[in-house]
Amino acid sequence: MKYINIKSMMALFSAVVLMGFSSCIGDLDVTPIDPSVTQEFNQDGVFAKIYATMVLTGQKGEDGAGDVDGIDEGTSAFYRLIFTLNEYPTDEAICSWGDTGIPELNFMSWSSSHDQVTGLYARLNFNVTLCNHFLEMTEGQTDDVSVKQRAEVRFMRALNFYYLMDFFGNVPFTEVITDELPDQISRKDLFAYIENELQEIESDMYTAQAAPYGRADQVANWLLRARMYLNGEVYTGTAYWTQAATYAKKVMDSSYRLSPVYAHLFMADNDGSAVNQAKQEIILPVRHDGVLTRSYGGSFYSIAATHTEGMNEWGSTDGWGGVRARAALVQKFFSNLNNVPTGDENDMVAAAGDDRALFFYGNDRTVEIENVNTFKEGLSVAKWSNLRADGASTKDSKFPDTDVPFFRLAEANLIFAEATLRSNGSMNDAVNAINELRDRANASRFSTITLANILDERAREFYFEGHRRVDLVRYGYFTSNEYIWDWKGGAINGTSVNSIYNIYPIPYSDLTANNKLKQNPGY
Repeated sequence: MKYINIKSMMALFSAVVLMGFSSCIGDLDVTPIDPSVTQEFNQDGVFAKIYATMVLTGQKGEDGAGDVDGIDEGTSAFYRLIFTLNEYPTDEAICSWGDTGIPELNFMSWSSSHDQVTGLYARLNFNVTLCNHFLEMTEGQTDDVSVKQRAEVRFMRALNFYYLMDFFGNVPFTEVITDELPDQISRKDLFAYIENELQEIESDMYTAQAAPYGRADQVANWLLRARMYLNGEVYTGTAYWTQAATYAKKVMDSSYRLSPVYAHLFMADNDGSAVNQAKQEIILPVRHDGVLTRSYGGSFYSIAATHTEGMNEWGSTDGWGGVRARAALVQKFFSNLNNVPTGDENDMVAAAGDDRALFFYGNDRTVEIENVNTFKEGLSVAKWSNLRADGASTKDSKFPDTDVPFFRLAEANLIFAEATLRSNGSMNDAVNAINELRDRANASRFSTITLANILDERAREFYFEGHRRVDLVRYGYFTSNEYIWDWKGGAINGTSVNSIYNIYPIPYSDLTANNKLKQNPGY
């Protein structure tokens, strides 16, 4: 795969807004344009496309004229790739499919030619390039709309750079559109760049909850900073615990509030209904609409990949039966795996004493996995659905309306608690932040906490949302023998692996295309 050259794709970038995606980010007045015809720069169209890159994969809805070459289009989705690379290798998820690249992710044995690794790298660089295009074409515009749009596009670029930094370390970097091959920036310098970008744009972004739903506001900016600071020692060698706690507290003190019901966060009316109040927690969603915004990534992937026949209704005709829980995740809710009761998600919640234990354990399931390729070995995760909390019908019987709650308030509580504890701050403040989440889950309260408690709580709160690898790397557990889980490293009882896998490789295809790049150690 060659490094993305935007000059050869100008018509594509100017000829956007597909499937009515503009309606998902604040009713921009944009008309779909034929992508086969070169157009003048369409500011609102390209702006909408930048947000659309979080869910859509090309120019024709769920399939057709894909953004990224060299990978199945459905697999090339931003959120799906982040989920895949951050969940499959961890103690949370494992996939039964034998597709190229899946076993290597399950067992931490990928190479620089791995399809999904290359796909995520290309997707993130595509998104950055599109942001660079927008910013070049709107440079010097000072009207209120352009100022807001430019700040948000810089945020989106920073978000994609954040993922490049996290997954790949030292990566190609440019802010301009050019035929010249980009230089490689160090992980530490990219951290500083992102930090500065987020600081510079903060005042130009919408204040808390003032943005049209689906667009980033100042609180999204703060949460990205808090997330980045929490792992700052991994990225730079210097700890940023105080900064992580400070920005997490700003998010906690904002006007966002926890959804009263945990399960509502992952249902089809999580953008608001008379029953579902999840919207008040969602700081930045990945918007979905069963008719207007279709993708085989995003929430459709999370729903379909985790369901199959015999489970409670999940609101979609598709159930691919691929991704389920490792025993180590189940153990976060049931310390003794021999005492896990059979039943659906309602039975599991009651038995666990925790509303987040959304598992399905039918008579044809096992808790532990002996054959990775058998989906029904391992508990199914019933967390995601295309059902509405208010019982109304969804727009489509296959493609979901369920938004991905990509940034949500609960993350700030967990960041604050961990960063406070690590910086020797107030134990009471840290405990209170965790107990807010446990109260919402109807789980017993903690009187004191440890870092190990917080890591387990992060699993209970955010499993199957694409976070876990980052946490395990921060704790020094991802590759080491300090924490072993089932099938880690390809062994049924788990084993440590080479520490090179704490970071993904620069794809071989880009190394051969750009002689300015150096590979990560060990690959």
